[in-house]
Amino acid sequence: MAEGVKTAEEKAAESRRGPARRGGPPHMQMGQPAEKSLNFGPSAKRLIGRLRPHRAKVVLVLVLSVASVALSSIGPKILGRATDLIFAGVIGRQIQVPPGTTKDQVIAGLRARGQSTYADLLGNVDFTPGKGIDFDAVGSVLMLVVGLFVAASLLMWIQGWILQGVLQRTMYDLRQEVEAKLNRLPLPYFDNQPRGELLSRVTNDIDNVGQSLQQTLSQLLNSLLTVVAVLGIMFWISWLLALIALVTIPISIVVTSLIAKRSQKLFVQQWRNTGELNGIVEETFTGHGLVKVYGRQKETQANFKEKNDELYGAAFGAQFISGIIMPVMMFVGNLNYVAIAVVGGLRVASGTMSLGDVQAFIQYSRQFTQPLTQVASMANVLQSGVASAERVFEVLDADEQEPDPASPARIDDPHGAVAFEHVSFSYTPDKPLIEDLDLSVRPGQTVAIVGPTGAGKTTLVNLIMRFYELDGGRITLDGVDIRDLTRHDLRARIGMVLQDTWLFGGTIRDNIAYGRPGATDAEVIEAAKATYVDRFVHSLPDGYDTVLDDEASNISAGEKQLVTIARAFLSDPALLILDEATSSVDTRTELLVQHAMAALRSDRTSFVIAHRLSTIRDADLILVMEDGRIVEKGSHTELLATGGAYATLYAAQFAGAAADLDDSAGVPSAGADGMPEMAAVGAGAPGPAGGPGVPAPDSATPADRTD
Repeated sequence: MAEGVKTAEEKAAESRRGPARRGGPPHMQMGQPAEKSLNFGPSAKRLIGRLRPHRAKVVLVLVLSVASVALSSIGPKILGRATDLIFAGVIGRQIQVPPGTTKDQVIAGLRARGQSTYADLLGNVDFTPGKGIDFDAVGSVLMLVVGLFVAASLLMWIQGWILQGVLQRTMYDLRQEVEAKLNRLPLPYFDNQPRGELLSRVTNDIDNVGQSLQQTLSQLLNSLLTVVAVLGIMFWISWLLALIALVTIPISIVVTSLIAKRSQKLFVQQWRNTGELNGIVEETFTGHGLVKVYGRQKETQANFKEKNDELYGAAFGAQFISGIIMPVMMFVGNLNYVAIAVVGGLRVASGTMSLGDVQAFIQYSRQFTQPLTQVASMANVLQSGVASAERVFEVLDADEQEPDPASPARIDDPHGAVAFEHVSFSYTPDKPLIEDLDLSVRPGQTVAIVGPTGAGKTTLVNLIMRFYELDGGRITLDGVDIRDLTRHDLRARIGMVLQDTWLFGGTIRDNIAYGRPGATDAEVIEAAKATYVDRFVHSLPDGYDTVLDDEASNISAGEKQLVTIARAFLSDPALLILDEATSSVDTRTELLVQHAMAALRSDRTSFVIAHRLSTIRDADLILVMEDGRIVEKGSHTELLATGGAYATLYAAQFAGAAADLDDSAGVPSAGADGMPEMAAVGAGAPGPAGGPGVPAPDSATPADRTD
């Protein structure tokens, strides 16, 4: 049974419960308060902490990343050796000296001729005068570098494969946890959440968290390790050039933090607007029929456009501002590249560094600034993911319903005796609804609950179901406090048919069988025949295998109601709750359903909420409620005889029908006492306080209540 389904009575009574963030008309959702600012650090830490169950694989990923980065980082240094061999070969062939002349002799001769700068340059070149390039040595170095890069790529591929598995499993666990959490949340939580907003949190936001982690975690890990490895090698090659390269770090940090502070609020606003826009879409298309009937398409489109414009502005601003990070970091990196090239060239000319080392250092400077740029460019994706994660965490952190007792009681032989003992309840503390209510219902009794809209009729049965927790007193089922039972055990003994039908996408057979898992086809068909579902099923193309869409729009409203009644019939409960269960069926079908209900109610306790009083005249006990209190109780005949609230309600329902008949016959519609004359409709039970007779239900049809 879907706990979140609300009746018309509850919706009308919301004004007494105080304001709540509900779905409502789309134009009423625009003024909702903004969500709190993103608390990036703790939320990001908590998100990464969800990888803890996979710590062994995470450690393996870290080891593979270190090995891969180490192999790829050492490559440029070794490749610089190939450059030195080629440069040495070129220099050696250009120097034409007598055979047997050594490198030191050549350098000494250059200094003697006043070519000290050239001599300093050659001082750091390992050449042999007259000898060209050693291609065998160059080939060996290149093969070694290729081997290192292949090994690094293979390790990186394995690391990515393992990490993706960890991330997908983490998202799987997160979805499972959110689903379990939703089942543990109390009904008031769903009352206070727009449906589209909640759907956005458990779908769009979780998907965004997964995509953000996939795009950033591996790249972020490799980038940080690359920065550490490259920085170490850079200091090994030249501490001076390494210090020049380090200038980019504080610049990068300052630029990233300044831009991130401006964009993070926009990311929070983006995902909040996404949830609100989904709420508008869900509400509008769920009630698209009413939107068209009342001609509110333009207003709906205007509301959608307004929220869509807000989403566009927030999304564009967030992406644009965070997108500035990448070009700024590239500019800083290019300045660093120029500084290293100039200083490195001077050091090669002075003989303090080899050409290969400068070449390697330039590559390392690229490798050093590129990860910083990547980390900066991932800031927008990471902020977006953490903003979504925080929205999901808000669902996970919501207060849950009271846990079931550790040692629950059991009812081995249920009879359906229900007792309310000094029950008090309110939706909001400052607006009491039910106060000190006492009621005792014997097994097998049919109890009808009537009263004006908002009197607390549906609230009363919701308390039996433990959809809401009591403020005081207790409710017992067969002498056992329902709080001592598990919710599953309690609700397994209760069947409920609501005024608002709930059917899911599936076959008619599946929707009926939802009432009792494991029911056979014969039992499903028997329930369908008993509730007159079988009468219309055979007119459908596929009979019981007819697939209902999400809104069950391929069958009528009355047929939907019959399917829900068949579902309750199949569940064979000890306690039956009917909340205006025949409101959507025609008069002839209602009579048939009443017979089915009589069979369904036999040997079990029933609570029937009804506006049409003719449907509950055979109830064993009728409760009349006003403002959360039981003001009258008794049988149909007894309550009419007292001439109180019930008699007034009963007379009011038949007044419309009597007036219509009197007008058509030219008979005055009211007697001398101002009360409607019922004699024209037919004699029945005595009216209030000895007034005009109230027609018997068989002789007149009451006007349907739409509230």
